[in-house]
Amino acid sequence: MLDKSIPYLNIPMQRKYETPIPQYVLPEGYSFVSFTAGSEVDWAEIETSVGEFDSISEALVYFQKNYLSFPGEVERRTIFIQTSDEKKVGTATSWWNYTDVRRDPTLEWIAVKPEYQGIGLGKAVVFEGMRRMLQIEGDRDVFLHTQTWSYRAIGIYLQAGFEFMKTGSFSRYENDFDKALPYLEKKMKLYLK
Repeated sequence: MLDKSIPYLNIPMQRKYETPIPQYVLPEGYSFVSFTAGSEVDWAEIETSVGEFDSISEALVYFQKNYLSFPGEVERRTIFIQTSDEKKVGTATSWWNYTDVRRDPTLEWIAVKPEYQGIGLGKAVVFEGMRRMLQIEGDRDVFLHTQTWSYRAIGIYLQAGFEFMKTGSFSRYENDFDKALPYLEKKMKLYLK
C-alpha cells in the first residue's frame, strides 16, 4: 500500500549494467504468468488495490492507452504472480521510456495486492521482472521511477541492485531526491545506513 501520509516526491533509480540479480524463489503455491488478452483487468485491480489509481476503470484507461497498442510487447513484458487457483495478485512490467532520443529500459508498475504483501511476492516479482528485462533488452542500465509514498518497496529495489539517482533523471521524471531523503531516512532506517 502506498503511504500517502507523507509528501509525494519523485525518486528516480538506476540499476547499472553488470549488476547481479539476486536469486529468489516464489513461495510455494505461487507462479509467474505472462500477460494474455483480458489480463488488463487483473492489472487494473492490482494497481488500484495498492492506491496507484482511484478506480479500476481509471487504471484500465491508463493500461489501454499506454500498453495495449503494443500487443506483442505487453505479452512478453508484463508479468503476474498468481495463486494456485489462478488468481493474479502481483505484477511488474519491463518496459521502456525515452529520455530525449535515448530509449531507456524501465521496470515499472510493480505491485502486490495488500493482502498478499509481506510474504516475499514483491521481491520475487521485481527480481523476475529484472531477469526478463535482461533477456529482452540485454545487459543495459535499467531505470525505475518511484516515490516517497512507496518507501516500503524501495528496500526491495535496493536489494535488486537499483541505486538512487542523486542527480539527473530519465524520461520526463523530476528528481526530488534531496527533498525526499529526510522522509526516506525516517521511514527506511534499515536500508539507508
